[in-house]
Amino acid sequence: MKKAQALILFASLLISSLVAAQERITLDDGSVLGVFMVRPAETTDSPAPLVVLMGGGPGNASISRDTSIWLGGGFAERGFNVVVPISPNNRAFRGEENNHKVEQLIVELQKRDYITSGKVLLAGISNGGMSALEIARRNPQNYFGVAAVPALATSVVDNRPLAGFPVYLRIGGADQLGWADRFGETVDALTEAGVDLDAAILDSAPHMFRMNWESLDAWLEKVTQ
Repeated sequence: MKKAQALILFASLLISSLVAAQERITLDDGSVLGVFMVRPAETTDSPAPLVVLMGGGPGNASISRDTSIWLGGGFAERGFNVVVPISPNNRAFRGEENNHKVEQLIVELQKRDYITSGKVLLAGISNGGMSALEIARRNPQNYFGVAAVPALATSVVDNRPLAGFPVYLRIGGADQLGWADRFGETVDALTEAGVDLDAAILDSAPHMFRMNWESLDAWLEKVTQ
């Protein structure tokens, strides 16, 4: 019993150490963006890279907070500073105006001495994954890659700016929204554009699924070198 209680206490302390802190950040256009920040799990004197992680659905405060904990915590354990922005208009970060807010957010955060300058990782779930792809299309040279878990893409959009750009894509085989049925279309659209694509269907997985960190770790190691 005592051993079980100790394990529960340890798990609680670990989770609490990764709880996101909510902030409000003023952007260059004068607007204010709410975010959840998670610092790397292991404290060092050196600055750490940034991952911008976007939640699914409307990307509201509740979704963003949950995303910062269960997926942001995983990135923090791998040495990343994590920011999960809250959508200003319940449209995730889709569209040119919202895309630009993420770009401004990165500029502001990279002024902090604990965040490295240079390339940033983009990641997102569902609408957040598609937001990440949109943002990457604008200036792919600014990013290590996109981890879209999941996302969709279509040839109607010009994906050619992402030629040679790393994208990690996973879609659940039992996706309740039918996204698995569009996996082939998405892969074709990105492959035809020359994207450096690591894509797979996860058998029996729903729309939101448990991250396979072993697979993602290998991809992260490759793209962040």
